[in-house]
Formats: sequence, structure tokens, C-alpha cells
Amino acid sequence: MTSPRIDLVVGTRPEAIKLAPVAAALARLGLALRLVLTGQHPLDLAAHGLDCFDRVRLDCPGGGDPHSHAEAIARAIAPLLADRPGLLVVQGDTASAMGGALAAFAADVPVAHVEAGLRSFDPAMPWPEEEFRTAIDSRAALLFAPTKLNAANLEAEDVPGRIFVSGNTGIDALMAHARPARRLSEAGSRLQLLVTCHRRESWGEGLRSVAEALLDLVRIHPLAVDFVLHPNPAVGGGMRDRLAGKAAIRLLEPLGHAEMIGAMQNCDILLSDSGGMQEEAPALGVPLLVLREKTERPEGVASGNMLLVGTDRRRIVEGVERLLDPAVRAAMSRPAFPFGDGRSAGRIAAHLADFLAPHGFAAHRTRRA
Repeated sequence: MTSPRIDLVVGTRPEAIKLAPVAAALARLGLALRLVLTGQHPLDLAAHGLDCFDRVRLDCPGGGDPHSHAEAIARAIAPLLADRPGLLVVQGDTASAMGGALAAFAADVPVAHVEAGLRSFDPAMPWPEEEFRTAIDSRAALLFAPTKLNAANLEAEDVPGRIFVSGNTGIDALMAHARPARRLSEAGSRLQLLVTCHRRESWGEGLRSVAEALLDLVRIHPLAVDFVLHPNPAVGGGMRDRLAGKAAIRLLEPLGHAEMIGAMQNCDILLSDSGGMQEEAPALGVPLLVLREKTERPEGVASGNMLLVGTDRRRIVEGVERLLDPAVRAAMSRPAFPFGDGRSAGRIAAHLADFLAPHGFAAHRTRRA
């Protein structure tokens, strides 16, 4: 008996990175799947190993109000669900994930949410992601929580779907690209900083403060800074204007996933507001200063691999100066795996297959893990 088709909504690069292992695991089980590519970000499918799957492309590029964008994506996906796939899988908290979930909810197609249960408990940080992921979780049939803490958040909210602690598929993707060991600067040499910054809540004053902190640091200390520009001109253009031509600061055009992992392994200190990097840095053993006031990934703080410094100029400088101490840096450089063991996609695929097994649908609508 042929299993019902599984649709995977992919709109952004993080979604492609984190759903590619799931797609591969589903294919290994012989399950029928289709990619729904919303067009939120331009994507190189081959770079993510997604070019071998059936797919449909929509024309819903990102920009403007994220709620209107999610609604536009929902309208575009709705006709694709007329034949009722067995499941629609969304990942994370993007407009593509929200739009896909809205379309599926309206069509009564079960939703599986990969990376469920993350919470900052502040709807403004990050915005609108906290709102989107909470809304998806409240109605999803299957919820794949990366950590036990994420699962506890879902239990506390009494969501109706079935909860699984699966690990984060971002670690699966990381292990496919990471080298066995990372480079460390020799004693007495200039330390290498790698910096990324793009969160919407940091636009404007926050980005200016980050740039000023970097200029302070290279003026005071013998450091080398690689700043990876974001493709969004609202972010990348402003940082280019502030940092271009400055001594000891190199501006890098946006990097692919494998290239970014390589850059992380070649740095001594990482500064970023990226959610994915908060998951990857502990596994790589790279000390991370998080350019956010709050995080929905506190497991990385608990493991000792990252510190929150926000976008305050003074706190950023002080955070880096603290890590100039070799002992402090070494303590934060011990690899840890609070977000997964690299086998998350297989677990998720097995649960999806179980859900779609003959006579399994009704049972899994109400049964809790």
C-alpha cells in the first residue's frame, strides 16, 4: 500500500538546511514526499541536497510585513492541498512555516512541526518568530521538540498534538560538513573574530552599536574581524557603510552553509544573533557571544558555550575582552551537544512514517508520547 504524500514547506536557507536531513531520511524509508518552495529566500537546492526531490515552486519572496507575507504564502499553498497530502511538515518559525501551517489548518491536513517548543517568553524577542512558533505549536498534530526543555514548554502549554524529543536536525546537517577538529590560533597571534548580525529587532540602533563595538575592539586589541554580510540590504548595506575599509575588519559576502561552518571552525570567538549558530557553536566548541538580550536556546548558556551580551556596545566589548583570557576561552571551547546527537532526522522520519501507517491516523490524533 502506497503511503500518503508528505509535503515539506521550505522557504528560507535555515529551513533548507534543517529539512534536508528529514527529506533524505524519508526517502530512505521509501515515503513519497514533495517540496513546497515558497520563494521566501533564493535557494540553491543542489547545495542542500534537495535537487533530487519532487517540488513545486511558489513566488512569495520575503520583504515587508511578515504577517501579510505569511498570509500570502498560505493563499499560495492552499490549492496545492486539494488532494490532501497525508502530512504537511513545517520547520521553525518563519513566514513560510506560518503560512504553510495556516493553509494546512484550513484544509484539515495534519501539520508536523520540526523544532517545536522553543520559547523566549517575550513576543518581541524575536519578533514575529515567537508568535509564529507558538501559533503553529498550538494546532500541530506532531511536535518535534529538539530538547527536553522544549518539550516541557509544550507540556506546560497543554498543546493537543503528540510531543517527541527528537534533537535538532541542524546538528545532523552540521555533522555532514564539519571537519574533525577546528583550528585554534597559536599563542601570541592575533585572535580571529567571526561576526554575523541580522535580527529584525536589532535593525537601526542595535546594528550601529555592534559596529561601534567592533571598531572599539580592533582599536584597543590586536584582533582580526571577519564580518559576514547579510543578503538583506537593510542589514548588509548599513554594516558595509559603517565597516568598509576599516583596519583589521574584513567584510565577507554571504556564505553558504558549508563555508560558514568552515569559517566558524577557523575562528577563536564567534559573535552572532543567529539561532542556528547558537545550536552549532557548542557542538563545534566555538565560544559564542549572543548578540541578543534573550534566547529561546538557553541550553547553550547552561552548557557553558555561550553568553548573552545583546547589542550594547559596552557589553560586547567587555564580553570579548573576557574571552581574551586563554583560560576563559578554553572553558567555553569544550564541545557540547545540548541540541542533538546528529541522528534527529531518522527519529523524525520514523515517527512520520508511523503516523501515516495504515489505521494509524486516528490513533495518533489523540495519543500523547
